[in-house]
Amino acid sequence: MGNHKQRSLMGINNFGFLIIDKPKGLTSHDCVNRLRKIYGIKKIGHGGTLDPAVTGVLPIAIGNATKLLRFLPSSKKYEGTIQLGTKTNTDDLEGRIISKKRWPKLEINDLDNFLNKFRGSIKQYPPSFSSVNISGERAYKKARRGELFDLPAKQITFYKIEITNWNQETGQIDLQVNCSAGTYLRSLARDIGEGLGCGGSLATLRRIEALGFNVNQSISLPELQEKEEIEKPSLINPLNALDHLPYFRLRSYQEMVLWCTGQKLIIEGQRIMNSKNYIKNNKDFSENFVLVLNGQDYLFGIAKWSSDQSFIQPKIVFNATS
Repeated sequence: MGNHKQRSLMGINNFGFLIIDKPKGLTSHDCVNRLRKIYGIKKIGHGGTLDPAVTGVLPIAIGNATKLLRFLPSSKKYEGTIQLGTKTNTDDLEGRIISKKRWPKLEINDLDNFLNKFRGSIKQYPPSFSSVNISGERAYKKARRGELFDLPAKQITFYKIEITNWNQETGQIDLQVNCSAGTYLRSLARDIGEGLGCGGSLATLRRIEALGFNVNQSISLPELQEKEEIEKPSLINPLNALDHLPYFRLRSYQEMVLWCTGQKLIIEGQRIMNSKNYIKNNKDFSENFVLVLNGQDYLFGIAKWSSDQSFIQPKIVFNATS
């Protein structure tokens, strides 16, 4: 896609992504609210809620980048610690302790074999204290009031669960996990504890990768300044975040007009190109999406392309005209 990685964000693409290393104690929404004040823009969203006790990668979309969140890879990676022998009402150590038991004596190989029942595609019940919507209300609000309710199981996938350390004395399991969107690591801790007959809770959790961004790209959440204007952190070009998708370049003024008015473009010849990091048959998407660029490698939007590549149909058009 040319040298878009070196281009600054200007012109029509004055939007992008900011990767925050979320500190403990703040909600994802707290981070968004602070950035709205810093950037002076309401159109800001985050990609993937983190509990207040969880730290790590929180992708933030600024401006029109909010429209692009659903096109980013959805899998996530975590590092965390599970405490065996302690069961709480929130499935982490932040909650009220329900019971405490001694964990069994386990060799690390036996523990690893036990975890095979969680690897791959499984059904998982979310924690009662979660943001799952129940008839227009979040589950955690009902749980706080002491209401009893059942949450339906969700189909999720653990692509990888790796034990990095097992401490028989403390009953703590350190894990690295790669999983699909919608997975609860608190539920994993709870279910491992139940399976071993001693109960379990999530002790610590840090997200190290989300939506294709990793912790090395993250920055600390900027502090608000009361008297002086804070320097706004530079944004990641949306093309860098979307280079797992193929791209199409508009060639003529006529194509530009058709695109900006949301009309279908007929394609002659091979014009849908694979980017450097293009992922064929991307499992995150059930449709064929393509980035649409102009001659200067600015992102004009996203289209869906036909299976025979004979046309593209606009899905998201930036700077559309009537």
